[in-house]
Amino acid sequence: MPDIPSNDTGNNPAAEEVQEIELTDEDILDAMQHIPGYLDISTEDFREIYHLAHLHALGRIFGKIRAGNLMRAGIEPLHPDMPLDEAANAHVRTGYKALPVVDANGCVIGILTESDFLRRLKVDTFLELLLGMLDEAFQLKHRCHETPVRAAMTSPAVTVEKEAGYREIFAAFHQHDGRSLPVVDKEGRLLGLLLRKDFINAYHQENLP
Repeated sequence: MPDIPSNDTGNNPAAEEVQEIELTDEDILDAMQHIPGYLDISTEDFREIYHLAHLHALGRIFGKIRAGNLMRAGIEPLHPDMPLDEAANAHVRTGYKALPVVDANGCVIGILTESDFLRRLKVDTFLELLLGMLDEAFQLKHRCHETPVRAAMTSPAVTVEKEAGYREIFAAFHQHDGRSLPVVDKEGRLLGLLLRKDFINAYHQENLP
């Protein structure tokens, strides 16, 4: 069988993140037994074909993924001087568990998440907060209407640019355990919000733009 040219993974945004299943000779020989006729191919040739097919599939499935295609646009951001109670209302109104915080120029300077609220209230979960509130001795000492967003937000926020592909998005989500990423332009201005669940759904080709 002629030599198969090597494949450059530089244009494949997922090649370095989605690992191939390592095939043993037993796996390959078993597969070849299910192909009718005689195959003049070695296990090494078969393994190389599998490797190239894997790279091609990744390019086909993930090649169209861009942060700008998957983001939720029209996000109403928070501002650093906004009181936390107003920010909480914005979270409830929009249904997002995290909202970006922008400066006067619209540049992302942080993100406020539900976890940030819990830290200010000195609890780890909303269930812990609920149980505390059911205790007659419980007193909510934190005055959210007197605390600005800047005092509670996570800063700097992990962001991705609009043209970011799978590899950049994957790496960004691995930098923190949040459920969303602000999408920004080259100047850092907010363009939208990329939800982790939307990114996961994009693994299915039929959901790609």
